[in-house]
Amino acid sequence: MSTPTAPAPVVVGVDGSPAAGSAVAWAATEARLRDVPLLVVAALPGPGIGELSTVLTDAAVSHRFRTSEVLTAAAAQARALGATDVRAELHPGPPVTALLAHSLDAGLLVVGSRGVGERSGGLAHSVSSSVVGHARCPVVVVHAAVATPEQGPVVVGVDGSPTSDRAVELAFAEAALRGADLVAVHAWTDLDLAAVYALDSSAAVLDPALLQAGHTEVLALALAAPAARHPGVVVREVVVEDRPVRTLLAEAEGAALVVVGSHGRGGFASMLLGSTSRALLQSVDCPLVVVRES
Repeated sequence: MSTPTAPAPVVVGVDGSPAAGSAVAWAATEARLRDVPLLVVAALPGPGIGELSTVLTDAAVSHRFRTSEVLTAAAAQARALGATDVRAELHPGPPVTALLAHSLDAGLLVVGSRGVGERSGGLAHSVSSSVVGHARCPVVVVHAAVATPEQGPVVVGVDGSPTSDRAVELAFAEAALRGADLVAVHAWTDLDLAAVYALDSSAAVLDPALLQAGHTEVLALALAAPAARHPGVVVREVVVEDRPVRTLLAEAEGAALVVVGSHGRGGFASMLLGSTSRALLQSVDCPLVVVRES
């Protein structure tokens, strides 16, 4: 008789910043909705726990105490928000290392958009963008001022790529958890036309009406299987000739979250993030879920 597999936890990184506090609130609600454990992780850069006896300075002791307080407060915040199985871990080493290690077993990894000491402009070198670029599970980036995750629809970017298919599956599941509508966006100006030519290889496919019809079918095909698995989710399909980032940002107004793949059709596998996911990291206000190809 096989032993039941433990549910994959939601993991959230904390550092005492306002964005981390919003990340804890989002992660606690998500763990409650999924009925899975919540693991709160704080990193303690510098010497490992076993090495502290040789470098036990007042500054090191003070930093460890403050980090422990941040961790304890975050765990208490999560419990107050309804998460019932909350665990806390003080991880020696850099925060990116700690979070990436947990991404191997997590169902979802949640981080604030910026932490203590990070630059106020851009995310190019932040913990959040490093985690999004390397994590082995979906990553949610939460800004300091964010609505509760039950509010608004779930928005997903769709382009027919394998990574997009994984994003669509997760978006349907998240919409079902919240009882929310799903907005599926297929903005096709930036896509190469291979997906449409696969449906109609005639020269007439360059006709604008036929192009629109072909891309509508691309979206329908991408939604068919997950929609059958989540029949209660109401879907609004958006097919436009426009840049994906602009369309997704417009649909993100009032959304509970936006879900995208880390790379779209035509993206380079060697790049950590595609242009759409990278741009949304810097500009979208609601929680952003980035799904990587397995």
